[in-house]
Amino acid sequence: MEPRQIRNIVLIALAFFLIAGSRGIANFVIEYEWWQEMGQVDTWFSILAYQIAPALLAGLLAWLAALWANARGMAFAGVPRGAYGLYNRLSAAALLLASFVFLASSIEAWKVMAFVGSLGIEVPPDVWQDPVFSKDLSFYLFNLPFYYVILRYVLGLALFVIVVFWASARGWQLYERFQRFRSAGGDTQAFDPGPNPLLLEGATETSFARIVGSILLAGAAAWFFLGQYSLLHNQHNFMTGMDWVDENIRLPLRWFVVAALLGAIPLLWMRKLRIAVGVAVAAVVANAAIPSLVAAIRVTPNELEYERDYIARHIEATREAYDLRSGQEMPFEASTDETLDVEAHANLVDNIRLWDTQAFTDTITQIQALRPYYRFADIDIDRYEIDGRIKQVLLSPREIDINALPAEARSSWINTHFIYTHGYGVVMSEVNRTTPDGLPVLMIQDAPPQIRTKDVELTQPSIYYGEITHDPVFVATNQEEFDYPAENTNITSNYAGKGGFPIDSLPLRLAAALTEGDFNILLTGLTNPQSRMMIYRKVDERLSHLADFIEWDSDPYLMITEDGRLVWIVDGYTMSDVHPYSAPISVNGLRTTRRMNYIRNSVKATVDAYEGTTKIYVFDERDPIIAAYRSLFPDLFLDEAEMPADVRAHTRYPLLLFKIQAELYRIFHMTNPDVFYNKEDEWDIARSLAGSSGQAEPMDATYIVARLPGAPAPEFILMLPFTPRGKDNLIGWMAARCDGAQLGQKVYYQLSKQQLVFGPNQIESRINQDQNIARDLTLWNQQGSRVLRGDILALPFDDSFLYVESIYIQAESARMPQLKKVVLAMGNRLIYEDTFEQALDRLSAGGARPSAPPGPESGGVSEAAPAQGPPSSVRTMAERLSDLRKQAEALARELERMEREAKQQ
Repeated sequence: MEPRQIRNIVLIALAFFLIAGSRGIANFVIEYEWWQEMGQVDTWFSILAYQIAPALLAGLLAWLAALWANARGMAFAGVPRGAYGLYNRLSAAALLLASFVFLASSIEAWKVMAFVGSLGIEVPPDVWQDPVFSKDLSFYLFNLPFYYVILRYVLGLALFVIVVFWASARGWQLYERFQRFRSAGGDTQAFDPGPNPLLLEGATETSFARIVGSILLAGAAAWFFLGQYSLLHNQHNFMTGMDWVDENIRLPLRWFVVAALLGAIPLLWMRKLRIAVGVAVAAVVANAAIPSLVAAIRVTPNELEYERDYIARHIEATREAYDLRSGQEMPFEASTDETLDVEAHANLVDNIRLWDTQAFTDTITQIQALRPYYRFADIDIDRYEIDGRIKQVLLSPREIDINALPAEARSSWINTHFIYTHGYGVVMSEVNRTTPDGLPVLMIQDAPPQIRTKDVELTQPSIYYGEITHDPVFVATNQEEFDYPAENTNITSNYAGKGGFPIDSLPLRLAAALTEGDFNILLTGLTNPQSRMMIYRKVDERLSHLADFIEWDSDPYLMITEDGRLVWIVDGYTMSDVHPYSAPISVNGLRTTRRMNYIRNSVKATVDAYEGTTKIYVFDERDPIIAAYRSLFPDLFLDEAEMPADVRAHTRYPLLLFKIQAELYRIFHMTNPDVFYNKEDEWDIARSLAGSSGQAEPMDATYIVARLPGAPAPEFILMLPFTPRGKDNLIGWMAARCDGAQLGQKVYYQLSKQQLVFGPNQIESRINQDQNIARDLTLWNQQGSRVLRGDILALPFDDSFLYVESIYIQAESARMPQLKKVVLAMGNRLIYEDTFEQALDRLSAGGARPSAPPGPESGGVSEAAPAQGPPSSVRTMAERLSDLRKQAEALARELERMEREAKQQ
C-alpha cells in the first residue's frame, strides 16, 4: 500500500472519529441542559454511574483474566513472554477491546442497579412469601436476577478465557513450527500445520484447563441450584408454578444434579475427565427424563387429587400479584324495581353520560377544531365540583397537529419550529346535556376560551406539552408564535414561561444542531438571549426519558387546576414477570407490549402543559420495586401527600390496571381449587354491540358517578360488569373507587346464581327486537344519513341496574353525530324517547302515558313486547305469558301508587 493511500485512510478514520465524537459530546451537552431544566442533574449522574460502573468493573476483570489466559497460552507453547514486546502490547490492547465488547456489554446494569437499591429497603413483616422456599418477593425481584447476571458473566468469562488460551497457545505453536520449518530451508508454500490444525494436544492436562473446567462445573451446579426457584414459574395446563411433580421429583433431582456436578470437580483434578463428564451427563439426563415418566404414570390419572394444594397456591399468588386480594367481595341482591326515584338519585341522574367518546370526538372536531391542523387527540372523562355538586364532564385539549398543516406551510422550517409551537384551549362538556339540535352543551369552548361556569377558570390555555407534540420547538424568540385564528387574521403571542432550556449561545446552538442533525438551528437569526429550546414534549416520552425504569401509561389525562393551568396526570406502573405461582399475561396500552405477572400502580406523575414541569409522586409505598428505585434516586420522587390538593382531586384509578385486574378476576374469583380446576364458575366480561359494527364484543370499563351499595354519597368510580361464561345475563360487577382516601379501593359484587338479571347484550337484543326502534333506525339509514349507536352503559342504582344507550344520526357527507334518541332499560322495561329528560320522566312515572304513534320524529314507549305472530313452541308461549304477568304486576303497582296519591290529595 502506498504512503498516500495510508494517509488517506488515516485522515478518513480521524474525520469519522471526530464527527462521531463531536456528536456524542453535543448530545451530552443537550442532555445535561434538559436534565438541568428538569432539576434532576444529580439523578442523571447517578443513572450514568449505575450503568457505567458495573460494565467498567466487568470489563476490567475480563481483561485481567484474558491477559492471564494469554500468558498461560504462550507458556504452554513454550514462548518466553518477554521475547515479543510488540505482540504483548498489541494483544493487551486487543484483549481490552474484546473484553469490553463481549463481556462488559453483557452486564444488565438495571438488574445490578435494582439489586443495589433493594439493599436499602425495609421488608414489611406481613410481606408475601412463597410457600416452598419461604422467600419474600424481593428475593425474586432483585436477588435472583442479580445472581443470574453474575453467573452468566462468570460462565461467559470462563468460555472467553478458554478461547483466548487456545488462540494464544495454538497460534504460537503454529508460528514456532513455521519458523523452524523455514529455518530448515523448507518451502513455505508447502508448510503443513498437521492433520488437525485446530487441535491443541495436551491442553486438557494443564492446570489451566482444570481451573477453568472446575469453574464451568461449579457454574453449572450453581445454574441448576438457582434453577430450583424457576420451578415456581413453570407453566402447566391448569396453573402456573411448582406442581406435585416439580416439588417431589424435579426438586430432589436438581439437588442430585448439583451434587453430581460438584462431585465431578475432584474427578477432574484426579485426571478422570471421562468419568467426571459421564457423571454430570447422567445426572442431567435423569433430571430431564424421570419427572415426565412419573407425571404420566402416577399424577395425570389422578391430577386434581395430587394438584389441589398447588392450585390453591396458584390462586392465592395470582390474586396477590395483581392486587386482587385487597378488594372487598360483597353479595349484590338485585331488586326487581322497574322505576327510578329521580329526586332521591338527583346527583346520579345528572351525571348519566349520554355522549359516547367517539361520537363526542367527531362532533367537536366539526364544531370546535377551528382549523384543520387542530386536533382533539383524546377525550378524558373527569369530574369537577360545579354549583356545589360533583359533575361528570368530558374534556379534550385542542392540540396542534403539524402533519395536518398544508404542504407549503409544513415544508417551512420556521413554521414547524418557531410559529406553530403549541395547541390552544380545551373543550369541556357536561355528559348529559344536549342542545335542541342534538349537539353537546359546551361549558368551555372556542379560542379564546369562552367559559360558561364560574367554578372553572382557564388562565393559561397554551399547550406546549401534550399527546401529539413530537418535534422540538424554539420559544421566546424574535418570531411571534401562532395562538389561534380570529376573523381574517391570526392572534399571536410570545412565550413567557420557564419551559425548555436556554439556547442563548453559539456553542449551545451548535450542540443542538449536531444532536438534531439540523444546521438550521445554528444558522437561524431568530434566536436571542432569552430564547429557549423545548425537547421531549410528548408527555409519555418525556416521562420515559426521565424514568425509563417505570412503565408509563400511554394515555395521559388532562385536568384544570384551581388557578386555571392545564396539567397532565399520568399513571406509572412497576411490573415484573418473576412473581412465583402467578399467572402471566401480555399487556397493551404501554409504549411497548409487555409480558408480566406482577403489577402495581406505584406512581402518578404530573406534567404542566405550558412549562413542562414534571413531578413524580409515590402512591404505593409497599411496592418493593419503587422502594428500591427511590432509595437509588431520592430526588426523583415525592410523597403522595405532596401532590397539590386540587390536582389530587382529579387522580383516578387507572383504566389499564383495572382492565388487567378484571380480566384476571373473572377467573380468579374462584378460590376453591376444585371449582377452579374444572372452571365451573368462570365468567366473561359482559358483551355489548361495538359501535356500528353490529358485533358483540367485550365492554370497556367505564368511569361513572355512582353511589355504591351502602355508601353515603355519590362518587367517581370505574366499573365493569361480568356475565357467566357463554351467557349474557349479569352475574357480577367490579368497581374501583377514585375519590379522596378511597382512591384505589376495589369492590367485587356477586349476584345470586338463582336470580336472572339482564346483562348488556340482552338489553341490546331487546333494543334490536323492538319494532318502534327498528322502524326508526331503518328509515334513518335510508335517508342519506347513518345511524350510530353509542356504547351501552350499565349504571348501578342502589340494588338495581339502569342501562342507557344513546342513538345518534350522522349525515353520510360529514362526521358530526347528533343525539337523536335515548333508550333506557330497567328490569323488564324498555323506554325509547327523543330526549333523556322525556325517557327519564317515563322511567320515574313507572307507566306509559298517551303519546303519538311512534315514528321517526316522535318518541315511543316500548313498555311491552312488540306484536308477534302465534308462538312457535310451548316455551315461547310460556315466555310471553311471563312477560305479560310482569307487565300486569308493574301496571298494578302503578295503579296502587296513583290511588295512594289521590287519597293524599
